[in-house]
Amino acid sequence: MESVARDMDYHAARAALEWQMELGADEPIGDLPVNRYEAVAEVPKPSAAPAPVAEVAEVDPVEVARQAAASASGLESLAAIQSAYEHCEIRKGARNFVFADGNPEARVMILGEAPGRDEDLEGRPFVGRAGQLLDRMFAAIGLARTAHHAGEALYITNVMPWRPPQNRDPEPDEIAMMLPFVTRHVEFVNPDIIVLMGNTPCAAALGKRGILRLRGHWSEAFGRPAMPMTHPAYLLRNPAAKREAWADLLEIKARLKGTA
Repeated sequence: MESVARDMDYHAARAALEWQMELGADEPIGDLPVNRYEAVAEVPKPSAAPAPVAEVAEVDPVEVARQAAASASGLESLAAIQSAYEHCEIRKGARNFVFADGNPEARVMILGEAPGRDEDLEGRPFVGRAGQLLDRMFAAIGLARTAHHAGEALYITNVMPWRPPQNRDPEPDEIAMMLPFVTRHVEFVNPDIIVLMGNTPCAAALGKRGILRLRGHWSEAFGRPAMPMTHPAYLLRNPAAKREAWADLLEIKARLKGTA
């Protein structure tokens, strides 16, 4: 090998060296030969163990709502507990918590969808144009939110106590969070009849949507007779539907008379 190296000129020797380096020979020159099969591989030193990551328990908003609602001792307590519920993002954009209005001794409980702009500003359900129409509708069968006698009174609340952004429909998970509070609300009021005003109450209480198909047919919600009705806001946009709403009101009046 040494004789071969002596016979090579500088350029040939350099080319041979570069060729060996391209083949992976990173030690082309050494004092002694090395048997790589006998070489002991260097064991890397273990690095410091990473600090354990604390596990964050996953929160079930519905279960939190269920436990919170169960702890309520009455309507005032329920309102305070529900208003403090932090897992519904809608509350962050609302001005007011809208709980209920009317006589809690009423035989008829109206369950609406969610506050609108006027309700959000005033902090009471059904106070805008739709609410004024609702008052006139039920006054036609002798019921009012301002009545003191239970047989003539209305009690009004919504599935959602906060106004959704841009009055959008509540999402299914948002409805699910509020359902334990609504259930407890019904238990405290203990009405004879529940009126489900619109799609969101039907979704919450019946697990169904399609108010134009459901309206006018008695069902059961929270263990009580329930009448789905089109929302007054829909009647303002579709005056021809008031005839059907009147038929639903007469059904409610007849049912009240039959269960007096």
